Amino acid sequence: MNVSELLTNLTQQGVQLWADNDKLRVNSPKGILTPQLQADITARKTEILSFLRENNDECDTFIPDGPGLSLQTIGRLLGGFCQTSPIQFKSPIIDPNVMAKQIKVTFRPLPKGFKNEIISKFREELELKLQNYGAQIVSWEDATREFNYEIDIPLTKWKKTIKMRFVKADINGVIDVERPVYLKDKIKSLVAERFYQFYCRFILKNRKMSVSTIAKLIGWAEDHAMQRLEDPTSTLVILIAELDQNFVDSQVPYQQKIAIGVNTLVKTFSEIVIGVSDSNISILNMNLSDSLFSREKFDNFVFKSLIPKIYVPIAPLPMSRFEVGKYDPKESIYAAKLVKLSEKLAATGLFPSGFKLGEIIKRKSHQDIVDSIVNGRTGVSYGFVAYAEAPQYIGDREISENEWEHLLAVEGFSNNEVRQNNIGRRYVKTKVGNQYFYKQIPDIWLVSSRSGSNKTDLSLERDILRIGLKNKLCLQIPEGIDPTVVDIKPSYDLYVLVGIALAAALYTPELIKDGSPMIHFHGYPSRDWLQQNEYCTGVDNPSVPCGTYESGVFNFLGIHTLASKNDNITLASLIEPDHGTNIITSDLEYLLARLETGIKQGQIELGGKHFASFTELVNN
Repeated sequence: MNVSELLTNLTQQGVQLWADNDKLRVNSPKGILTPQLQADITARKTEILSFLRENNDECDTFIPDGPGLSLQTIGRLLGGFCQTSPIQFKSPIIDPNVMAKQIKVTFRPLPKGFKNEIISKFREELELKLQNYGAQIVSWEDATREFNYEIDIPLTKWKKTIKMRFVKADINGVIDVERPVYLKDKIKSLVAERFYQFYCRFILKNRKMSVSTIAKLIGWAEDHAMQRLEDPTSTLVILIAELDQNFVDSQVPYQQKIAIGVNTLVKTFSEIVIGVSDSNISILNMNLSDSLFSREKFDNFVFKSLIPKIYVPIAPLPMSRFEVGKYDPKESIYAAKLVKLSEKLAATGLFPSGFKLGEIIKRKSHQDIVDSIVNGRTGVSYGFVAYAEAPQYIGDREISENEWEHLLAVEGFSNNEVRQNNIGRRYVKTKVGNQYFYKQIPDIWLVSSRSGSNKTDLSLERDILRIGLKNKLCLQIPEGIDPTVVDIKPSYDLYVLVGIALAAALYTPELIKDGSPMIHFHGYPSRDWLQQNEYCTGVDNPSVPCGTYESGVFNFLGIHTLASKNDNITLASLIEPDHGTNIITSDLEYLLARLETGIKQGQIELGGKHFASFTELVNN
């Protein structure tokens, strides 16, 4: 077992390891570290320390014209990874060149008799371009391993031996094509589903199974790549299909596109669907972007859109990452403001209603697979509404360089970037323009709509969570709500929320000093919508999905970029390609008035219609 495998094994058991100068620190749950494991760690201490330092140094990079903070520091601050450097912390990577070199992709062999020349040619070109950017293309034989297993039918003597190839868990993406479904396939599928339901109810007594076990029970009857994965949480299924003209038609209302996109993903059981015609390319995932690329922009599509999505797939943050507590939303002025914002946004049409996963995924086996992937979330909705509270400080908000020199080191952080005073308040050395400042890192709190809620009809008692970023991530749920009974989980966009709020506190304090409304919708304003002291950024960013460190980092850097170029910001529009727009202002009524104006004048819409106005500006 090499060092990487040893550390992965320990991490999966809850053991944390980090480097503290020349010492190896270990934190383990009781009973995990057997005498043999302790001996292994001691014997390989030098190798482990070297591995940990190398993996931290790879991403300890600084952004040109950035805030003077390394990506590792920004990632630790936004993720609440403080005090120590546990192995499960993964520094954010925002350069597609680096992303490409860290992904493994395999192409599933084409079905017999496949005759779509456009898709076949695209598939060949895609493999070559991924390879040219540094992605590791693994042959199907090397990317999979064969499993032979036996299915016993309870209460009978019938047994069936199944032989299948499963994609190994270290493969990041499986690229497949849409496969024909014949009558015999439908019959086999129906039989497998009935057997699965019987097995769950009478044998397992409705106990949960792993995704790989579910795949073994039904995979013999179906031809979805999803059911041939060792670990669907680490391997994406990417399907190449014919371009759906309705989905990319700018005249088709976005509400209709939601139905088209969701049905496409469910029908194909894929996380990403690439639509291909002889002249255009589209890309669809659960962000439901209707982005369209011309074939002449193939390189840009692969580099800026596809590679980031493979490297950082959409993933919700597990509840285990939070320090969970309770709060009374009736006592929060910000929760009340958020409810008002929610009600007023109904008239904008920017927040279409979501859906329950159980309503669109009909089969129990498929529901159980998706349930495992989305960490128990029962619904999906589009956008977020949130209200950042005034940042909380203790002591001086800003100090001099001389005072900085007398501060103490913070374990896990570079001493040149983050330090603390005698009472544990942390300060950051950061740059705006050409000047360095020494600012206190405040406690960040915000109230936000829960994942899956109706963003335009929030219930004060049920739908509003309070999220904190201090030395760790905090989550407060409304009093009287039992999270084991009610699906009340934070937004997928949590890193974006805390990234915007923290950056605003550090770089645009006037924007957030009394609290700030924040929204995200799956569309874009026109460039002409922006008025004096209103600015946008992010148009040329790689299109990383929501729910990742990277998405939070891009928004953090976006606020810093605007602050470096502009003294007075009344509204910041943070563009996320293939996703939508985040907006933060200092005034609720101002935000509502600006949205109303934009919608009346046709300058704000769902979908990607207005994105081109920003790309033209970048190109010029």
